[in-house]
Amino acid sequence: RLGREGEGFRLAMNTLDAARPMVGAVAVGLAQAAFELAVKYSRERRQFEKPIMSFQLVQAMLADMAMQIEAARLLVYKACWLKDQGLPFAKEAAMAKCFAGDVAMRVTTDVVQILGGYGYSREYPAEKYMRDAKIMQIYEGTNQIQRLVIADNIRKQYV
Repeated sequence: RLGREGEGFRLAMNTLDAARPMVGAVAVGLAQAAFELAVKYSRERRQFEKPIMSFQLVQAMLADMAMQIEAARLLVYKACWLKDQGLPFAKEAAMAKCFAGDVAMRVTTDVVQILGGYGYSREYPAEKYMRDAKIMQIYEGTNQIQRLVIADNIRKQYV
């Protein structure tokens, strides 16, 4: 028997709250791996006799990826820290999961773009990273549900 009668929903929600930062952490790791692939590829791939990393738009894509990954990582750290301190963390857990999942999807999409045709081939793991990133937006509560959890917590916070 788990808990008292009538407490099942609360127990399930607490379990989901604890799991969400872990999904966020997986999403951050996935985005980081995809980013590192894009950096390596853009240093090696040459166009017009120079590495594509030397092109400003590729540089901007890489810079955006790095900023988004770091922001997602810090949201995950904050949610985990709050949980470890025994403080309320449901809103931050939802924020970490949602934001990191969205970041993983954006980053992996941009990585496929940087790799061009190779981004879709199985010669590089970019296509797998992109498929894996999509599930980060779905399991342990879709990102649409996370936004509802966040909004509900904000509503309660500012009553």
